[in-house]
Amino acid sequence: MKMSLLQQMYKDVLAGIPLAKENCYYASFLTLCIEQSPEGDESCDRMHLPSAEGGIRSRQDDMSDTVGPTADDVSHDLANMNFSSCPREVMLLQLTLIKMLVDKAESQETEFSTRQKYCEILVLLLKEPKISSKLICLLSSCDQLLSHMASKSLASLVYFQLKEENALNVTWLTHSLKTLLEFPMCTQVAECLWTLTAIIKDILKDETVPKAGILKKLLSPLDDVLEGFYNSILLHHFDSHLYTSPYSEAANNLISFTDLLEALLASRIELELPLKCQRVLFLKVSYVLNIISSSAHYFIKKKFIMLLKKCVLCKPGEDTVSGSRVLQNPYFYEDMLALSNAVLQVVNLTWLNQIPLGEKASYFGSSEALPGDNTQSGSDQTVLRAISLVVLKTLEFKFQNSATEAEIKEVFQSSMSQLLTFWRSHMKCSPQSHPVVHHCEWLSLVFIEQDDDMWEAAKALLLSYLKFDRLRRDAADNLSQKEEESWNFLTHASGYNPHCIFLFFLEKIAFDSTVLLDFLISSETCFLEYLVRYLKLLREDWHQFVNVCNYFDTKHGTSQPVSSIKPPHQEKQSCMSDVNLQNAPCEPEPQTLIPLTSSHNCLVFTTEQGDNEVAESNQSKSLLCNDSKSPLGSLQSLVNYDSSEDSELESVGKECLVNTKQMPLNNEHETMIRETVCSYTDDKQNKLKSQVLPLKQKGCNTSSSLACIVPSDNIVPLKIMLYKSTKCLEELQNAISRLQRRNLFPYNPSALLRLLSHVEKISKSINAP
Repeated sequence: MKMSLLQQMYKDVLAGIPLAKENCYYASFLTLCIEQSPEGDESCDRMHLPSAEGGIRSRQDDMSDTVGPTADDVSHDLANMNFSSCPREVMLLQLTLIKMLVDKAESQETEFSTRQKYCEILVLLLKEPKISSKLICLLSSCDQLLSHMASKSLASLVYFQLKEENALNVTWLTHSLKTLLEFPMCTQVAECLWTLTAIIKDILKDETVPKAGILKKLLSPLDDVLEGFYNSILLHHFDSHLYTSPYSEAANNLISFTDLLEALLASRIELELPLKCQRVLFLKVSYVLNIISSSAHYFIKKKFIMLLKKCVLCKPGEDTVSGSRVLQNPYFYEDMLALSNAVLQVVNLTWLNQIPLGEKASYFGSSEALPGDNTQSGSDQTVLRAISLVVLKTLEFKFQNSATEAEIKEVFQSSMSQLLTFWRSHMKCSPQSHPVVHHCEWLSLVFIEQDDDMWEAAKALLLSYLKFDRLRRDAADNLSQKEEESWNFLTHASGYNPHCIFLFFLEKIAFDSTVLLDFLISSETCFLEYLVRYLKLLREDWHQFVNVCNYFDTKHGTSQPVSSIKPPHQEKQSCMSDVNLQNAPCEPEPQTLIPLTSSHNCLVFTTEQGDNEVAESNQSKSLLCNDSKSPLGSLQSLVNYDSSEDSELESVGKECLVNTKQMPLNNEHETMIRETVCSYTDDKQNKLKSQVLPLKQKGCNTSSSLACIVPSDNIVPLKIMLYKSTKCLEELQNAISRLQRRNLFPYNPSALLRLLSHVEKISKSINAP
């Protein structure tokens, strides 16, 4: 009889049908029937619980080491199943109804009168003697489904009391404090951690409550205990056999604690001053680093690695809370600096070499690849990217908080050397791909499959480069040519030259400007911020950009002379920059550097029978010199490296970034954007392939320019990479302009267009005959 009434109540609540009877009638059906032990509430181990087979079973009869179920709820099919009078099934449906009532009562989509009815039923239920004690006892059930559902129902009731009555459930709080304090003597803590995590997540998801007050009321009594529990659970010997299986009780406790730590970090932004339990991971991150390099099960280490990644990106709990989460508050910089110092310290002590990433990647439905699948197994690419991003972001933060070059130079070189070795040992190139010959290519190879991580990594290295360059210029009034050459060598040898990184990425996407456009209109990456900063650098550092393009031409064999007649001394001079870049990663000693000469030639493009050819003239020599009267000389004052890094985006970045989140794209809007871009691309595709600048040289026929004999002073190699990269940026500029004219761009791109236009002007002024 009771089962049928519960089923009907479940159907009515699920369908949103008003409950017609008295509140006490429904509250009585939700009262749990558990045979209690004579000792009372605290003797939960002797509480007789319904078993999966329908009989009665004591917790002491069977202790299970397995992890609880991962399902969030009992299926909605519960209402249509033909239950027997099994007390276990009755209890599962009661627990499901409690959770559903709280969800419906707090949902703004539920009608007000219905919400009020549900709240009144829940208030009556909470007045029922020992309802919280019964749920707490169910947490220790050997039946995993009962334990899981009891945890979710208890969390819902504690959250409901906090929100509606502004009161903390004393029974639950007492149990939590006792359980955490008795660890490790009492090892059954996972259920307690599940419940607290669920409560925090419920609070964070609710947009209608003052989160700061509720979180402070919830966490303040637990603050000291949680900090002590952090020390207790993370100071174990993780090489023990207890942690080699993810199904052991010890491993279950540790996995549950990682979820709680992430919830605590996500809740940190809501408090003006963070609690100790919200800071402990930053201040004592060495405990976590020890776990990652231990012999604990791979899944445990992966959980902590992904948690560290979310910390350095300031995005904990992003799967729970919508929108961008930023942890910045009065203690943020202090905490991040502590975390960065600890991570970089172990990285320089070969910590990366102690992290095994040899497990096969996951495949759909199994852990084995299909026959004939050429996918490279081996290292877990998700974890590889996460560890790499942790190192790069901690380096960035270390840079931003360093005042002198001496503070960071040694640690940066050492950390990048360790990271490059780490990448080489875990990245397998396919047989069809070319071998990696330049250190700057590793970034695009490691991160190309994950857009958001890739641009976070690229931005971290770009900011580090800018800060490093500013510090070295501050340390010396006038840098000698040798010092500039050493600096260029270092950026390539350590794999963080911004021009190389950008060009390698363009090469990986086949210079497709629509890919860049996708990143710009997406709110999931920081590409806008990266591109703004890089374009500001590009207009000031154009000669180095040209030199790097020369290297790419040499690497791919696309650099060819206009004439086969060339004096030996000029041939040697024209190749100096390319040789320097090509050898940079392999040269260990600074004294072996070959001078990185700046290009004294500009580009002109010729065409013959539809094929694009590139030739250079001597006319840009004056533009690329350091003369303050030259166009590039006048541009050098646009970026003042003596000013703070925060002002980098003041005039351009803020204008670009301020509105990025204010106009979310719906499907129709995004489709219109893509149709516009695709139409533009299709219309211009053939034209762009053949559109070139004429070679205007006295005595030469442009239709056969490669065959004509020119003076040896004007014999220079073709510049394919420079043409492709600048053309890609030009196409991006045109696409953004078209979208802006049609009011289809999701934010105001005027400042970004000014930067792109400025770069285009530099390119055309230098390439002009």
